[in-house]
Amino acid sequence: MIAFENAATGASSNSLAYLPIRNCESFCIDDIPVVSFETFRRTILKSIDDGARLSSFFGQMQDAETLRLFAVLAQDATGTLGIVATDVQESFPSLTPECPQAHRFECEIAEQWGVRPEGHPWLKMVRYHRSYAAGCDAWGRTAGQAIDPCVGDFFQVAGEEVHEVAVGPVHAGIIEPGHLRFQCHGENVAHLEIALGYQHRGIERALIGGPNKRTAHQMEVIAGDTTVGHSLAYCQVLGALASTPAPARAGALRGICLELERMANHAGDLGALAGDVGFLPTASFCGRLRGSFLNMTALLCGNRFGRGMLLPGGVRYDADEARLEDLIKRLDETMRDLTGAIDLLWETPSVMARFEETGAISLDLAREIGLVGPAARACGAELDVRHDFPAGIYRFASIPVSTYHSGDVFARAFVRWLEIQRSAAFIHEQVRSLPQGPIQAAMQPLGANMAVVSMAEGWRGEICHVAMTNEAGNFSRYKIVDPSFHNWFGLAQALRNQQISDFPLCNKSFNLSYCGHDL
Repeated sequence: MIAFENAATGASSNSLAYLPIRNCESFCIDDIPVVSFETFRRTILKSIDDGARLSSFFGQMQDAETLRLFAVLAQDATGTLGIVATDVQESFPSLTPECPQAHRFECEIAEQWGVRPEGHPWLKMVRYHRSYAAGCDAWGRTAGQAIDPCVGDFFQVAGEEVHEVAVGPVHAGIIEPGHLRFQCHGENVAHLEIALGYQHRGIERALIGGPNKRTAHQMEVIAGDTTVGHSLAYCQVLGALASTPAPARAGALRGICLELERMANHAGDLGALAGDVGFLPTASFCGRLRGSFLNMTALLCGNRFGRGMLLPGGVRYDADEARLEDLIKRLDETMRDLTGAIDLLWETPSVMARFEETGAISLDLAREIGLVGPAARACGAELDVRHDFPAGIYRFASIPVSTYHSGDVFARAFVRWLEIQRSAAFIHEQVRSLPQGPIQAAMQPLGANMAVVSMAEGWRGEICHVAMTNEAGNFSRYKIVDPSFHNWFGLAQALRNQQISDFPLCNKSFNLSYCGHDL
């Protein structure tokens, strides 16, 4: 049992003070313990020491002077979550020196609300969007004022023969914008600083007062290549707040779409990694086969990215026997071709020489900075929302956690291949045992003054949505954490002491989202 601090006296028999909850379990906002900052701090740091992760950390204004901070802690070993809150005003002592996982969250809080985390070792803007803080934000911008992302201090390394390489935000090829600063000594990278924010669309702010007829579409474009992942997290939010679970058949179809999304993106990444080392056979095959997986999603719903398939209460489209038979036939043909293409990678010494020992991250570092998804599993971390915090179909059909141990480019590629194979087996199982019955449930009104934490394992890793409602049952706060928010700092760490020519490989082995980060 978790001991809650007495809000009036500040006394507690235990330094931990969070509300234990489950993934996709709604709860009353008033049940969230609001504790002193010292207890808030101890709760987070002790939980992290005990193996928890900081899944979400955000603020919500209570009045003109008070910001309430919320922290969501994930205990992968026990499959439980914890949420705790505290009130601050102009500043608070930074958690980052003792908990690097808080680094970007604290920068975001400072940027959005003008509340400064004192003692933060490198307080940088996260999205460079127009300030919407009351008064000035932590950098002195007034409400509505914008800033050029390339203006401001960047970390610099000084010394003889040290030079700086600036890349972006406009890149060669059709990709999203981001600004990169490499601090180099010769060809060796001492530090990579990543400046994002060019894709900021204000999605979180637009969700306040919802849900409405636009909300589902906004969820689908949080990160376009993760349409199903973010839509699933959103649908789980509404299902929990309205006490309206999706029918069993809809849950299975949701799972099939999520795994097809994973397979398409993993296949594309493996092909891109092959292309980065000039290995064209696998690059060419995977480029085509990624399209085959996307076409399987289109077979189910008419859209290659899965738009329009998921909706609160279930799914929009059913699949008859003929369609399912066609899906399995396409899946088997695609997996046969993909197996041959990927085997070429592992059997080619010149490819393995470039993949192995490039951009390695240790398991200890991965845990310290809070990596998620294939990037974390490639370091040996056994964490996967489908296994640790199962919801929907994953409560009944588990998928083994795919891990490797070396933490390098090869490991991140190999984990993707393992996941593709296990996703294919999952789809086979679901098609064989697809439940009969409806695909939609009638949605009920959302509960008033309620909250829910909804997590899903997108193809990049853990997706976390936290929703809170007001007295009318509308969203008063909706916080989204895309896996890229956790992992961009991991890419910077992977480049340390590497050759600058290794950046394309390291970058593609993470393949993070700019717009998913920028929201």
